[in-house]
Amino acid sequence: MSKKSRRTSSKPRAIIGLCILLVLTVCAGVLGVSGMKLDSRGLYKLLPWLPTTDAQNWPESLPLGLDLRGGVYVEYSAEQPDDIEGSFDALMDGTISVIQQRLTDKGYPESTVQKIENGTGIRVEIPDVTDPQAVLDLIGTPAELSFRDPDGNEFMTGKMVQTATYLYSEGDHQVAFTLNSEGAALFADMTAQSIGRQIAIYLDGEQLIAPTVQSIIPNGSGVINGMGSEERAKTIAAQIQSGALPLVLTQQKVDTVSATLGDEALSTSILAAIIGIALVMIFMIIRYRLNGVVASWALCIYIIVLFFLIAVVPGIQLTLPGLAGIVLGIGMAVDANVIIYERFNEEIRAGRPARAAVRAGFKNAMSAILDSNVTTLIASIVLLFFGTGSVQGFAKTLLLGVIVSMLSAILVTRFLMNSFVAIGATKASLFVGGVKGKEE
Repeated sequence: MSKKSRRTSSKPRAIIGLCILLVLTVCAGVLGVSGMKLDSRGLYKLLPWLPTTDAQNWPESLPLGLDLRGGVYVEYSAEQPDDIEGSFDALMDGTISVIQQRLTDKGYPESTVQKIENGTGIRVEIPDVTDPQAVLDLIGTPAELSFRDPDGNEFMTGKMVQTATYLYSEGDHQVAFTLNSEGAALFADMTAQSIGRQIAIYLDGEQLIAPTVQSIIPNGSGVINGMGSEERAKTIAAQIQSGALPLVLTQQKVDTVSATLGDEALSTSILAAIIGIALVMIFMIIRYRLNGVVASWALCIYIIVLFFLIAVVPGIQLTLPGLAGIVLGIGMAVDANVIIYERFNEEIRAGRPARAAVRAGFKNAMSAILDSNVTTLIASIVLLFFGTGSVQGFAKTLLLGVIVSMLSAILVTRFLMNSFVAIGATKASLFVGGVKGKEE
């Protein structure tokens, strides 16, 4: 088949591809702007990690942070009682885990619980709170751990647990625990009566785990096996440890953030972002002509995908620093397109046909794009692991934005440029002025 025949056959495919992508872009954009309601039950079957609420309203379902949605910010100092043994860090991790679980169970899954920088305190941020005092009372209640026999009767409390730690043995993730003398005697009697049956462990009235007794545990030291994963085993160990040995929390600071302030900040930020993006698109179209249109289209797709991922990926909250990370990610996406188009224009000015210029432009620009994005990825990962609070929010959105921008430049921009060339947009004047390039 001749080159002309191949170009003729590829033209309908390129037109169809562009039309499909245009329809998807417009539909997704309308969905995002209008906030059409989605049935989360149907969506949950496809994306099981989504929160199971009656209805999701996108973008209203975006997880907004405390500074945008309003809520309660509280700091506690943590103290280990003299009569409690064990690692302070382990007790701290367990306490944080229990507080987070309580807030999630009570309908605050977007709350964040973190150590304060000095390592001896806890910071709790709870967005969208209607009754701050009730939430503070919930946090301050001591953890209640209980052990129940196969009939559901409590026979031992968390006060009899001395330690609970993660253990990895023979390819199995486990939780190892030790009991005091009183607990060892009770546990020995109960395990002797319950071989082959389950002994349940409850935390704050909710079943934590219900392992099956395989043998008598006479000395108060046992192992719960079959946790499935290291993360689950560590979480269970921390919760048992915290339920048995809770830290004493003293409230140091409480702030209530008005939702009105958050709405104003969000509205102002969105308006500034829209104006900035519009100006960037106008500049790109003036400077790069048809490729500027391609860049604007790719940027729209980038923004839609980014906000969709923010809505569905767990652990990401949209905060003011997070919005700054998004804007910086948009800048990275535009920067990648600028590098590609400059290399492309160099090839056009050198007299290459548009199709060959696209290939050469991407080839010459790819190393610079990867270098700039990798350095930003490293910086965002460092901020994510070593930062706290709003710094982590900035790092998460920046990390996600850079990853999406790389995929946008490599996949979306390349597809659009190749498609426009395939449908006959090959004149040099469509891309750069003052040059008579070859047509295919």
